[in-house]
Formats: sequence, structure tokens, C-alpha cells
Amino acid sequence: MEQSSTSALLQGTVLDLASDVVSALRSGDHVRAGGTLAAGGSGDGVARAAVRVLGADLLLPTTLLRLEPDPGQLAVFRDAVTAHPPRGDAAPAVAWSHWAMTRTLHRLGQPPNDPLTAEAGAEPDARWLDGAGWQYLTHQLAVLAPLALPGEENAVMRAARRRPVDVARGFVRAVRRRDWQQAAGAGRWLTLLDGVPATLGLDAGLDFVRLMGGSDPRVALQLEAARLMPAGVLL
Repeated sequence: MEQSSTSALLQGTVLDLASDVVSALRSGDHVRAGGTLAAGGSGDGVARAAVRVLGADLLLPTTLLRLEPDPGQLAVFRDAVTAHPPRGDAAPAVAWSHWAMTRTLHRLGQPPNDPLTAEAGAEPDARWLDGAGWQYLTHQLAVLAPLALPGEENAVMRAARRRPVDVARGFVRAVRRRDWQQAAGAGRWLTLLDGVPATLGLDAGLDFVRLMGGSDPRVALQLEAARLMPAGVLL
């Protein structure tokens, strides 16, 4: 029962954090981005875990809109990076998510205190994406949607750029399966890729995902990111 309660609290905190980010992306208000963490409604451990789930997207309003991060939000973000470095046998997506969070801190001039996570330049291995089937590729890119940023250069971005048609296929498959979170994540990547088939109708597809799944803050976050991508400029 306690484990179930903790899991429900974690899931609720993730949704609340995603709602804060969506609100900030729509309004340009950094205070809204840090509302849940500032309220102190969750224990420190749950808050850090929720930040890890959302990853670098927690600070997306700062990254895309150049808003000043909420100090409390930034502190929890830094704690999450330092307290939970990936293990040596961590899945590639976990390593890349951690790398994205660390890179975000360096971009803000706030490198982690932990020397083990202080290096921002060394990328994790991305060879697991070489030759991946288009379904698996799309799934992994959706998980790593925080890496889909304008002007960003990394191995995952290069893998996506090599296969825009496959990502488009994955987007269509996710829509047909009503997997709105994966569809929104794939759509975010597609807004940054050249060579996306015009027949896909990406704008209309994203509108449909918004209509059907936009009530989920995690879906809405990806859709707002996709909306801002053409005008976004990294710090």
C-alpha cells in the first residue's frame, strides 16, 4: 500500500510539474514554471524523482524563451542531477537523459557540484540507435524528446536527422495506436527535421494529437515545445 501511495504521489507530481512547464511556455512567466516545487507539496525524494522523470524539459521555458529559472526549481533540478547519476549499466536513454540535464545546467552557467557529473562535453554512446527499426527508433526519440531543441548538436539528433521518413512513420503509428505521448514526442522531433514527407501533414497531425490527448500535461508539454521550435533559440 505504501509503495502504491508513493507511486501515485510521484505520478501526480510529474503531472503537476509538466503543467507548470506548459503554463510557463504559454504565458512566458517563469514563476509559473516553478509553482509546484515552490509550493513544497512533495517530499524532497519524490520531488527529485519527478524532476528526473521530466528531465531537462523542466527548464524548457528557460531554454526556449530565455526566462530566468525559478531559484527553488533550479536548486531541486541541480540536486536531482547530483543525487542520481546513472549507473554504469544504465540504459542508454537514462544516460542520455542525465546528459541532457547536465548540459542544461552548463548552458545556464550552473554546473553540478559533483565532479562525476561536471563534464558536459562527453556524450554517451549512441550506437544503440544504429540500425534500429523505425518503431523502436520512434519510441526512443519520444523518450528523449528533451534532446529535440533548435540548433542542438548531438549524436541522437544526428540519428534522427538521418531518418526523417522513419520518424514520420513512427508518428503515424503512434497516432493510430492512440499513444498520444509518443506521437507528441515524435512530432516535436519532426518539427526540427529536414526531409519530412509533405504528405504527412504534420501541422494537422499535431492539431489532432492536441485535440485527442492534449489534456495530459505531458502531451501538452511536447506540443507546446513543437509550437515554439521554429522561433526557439538556445542560450
